[in-house]
Formats: sequence, structure tokens, C-alpha cells
Amino acid sequence: MSLMTVSQVAEFLGVQEVRVERLERESLLIAQEKDAEGKPLFDSGDVEKYKVLAERLGGL
Repeated sequence: MSLMTVSQVAEFLGVQEVRVERLERESLLIAQEKDAEGKPLFDSGDVEKYKVLAERLGGL
């Protein structure tokens, strides 16, 4: 399991960081843990699965 920061997820998905934080708040992307600053860290596999699902549903 490789963890991704909010900024890495935002870059991978092609969205703004605030959108990633909202996805986490709404439990659409589940954070695996928090960093030293309390920011969420995401499993790269989960992020990839979310991207595939979002594209199937019509885009991000």
C-alpha cells in the first residue's frame, strides 16, 4: 500500500485539492490515516479505483 497526499491525489485526478478534501468528508474517498498536520492520506489503489468509477459514471 502506497499512500498519497491530498495534492498528489488532486494532481492524479485532475481536480483541485479542495475537491479531494470534500470527497474525503463525504466518504467518497476514504483516508487511510492522517499526516503530522492532520491532513488525510489515501491508498493509491483506492484512488485509482475511484478514478475508474468516476470516469464510468461520466467524469470527475
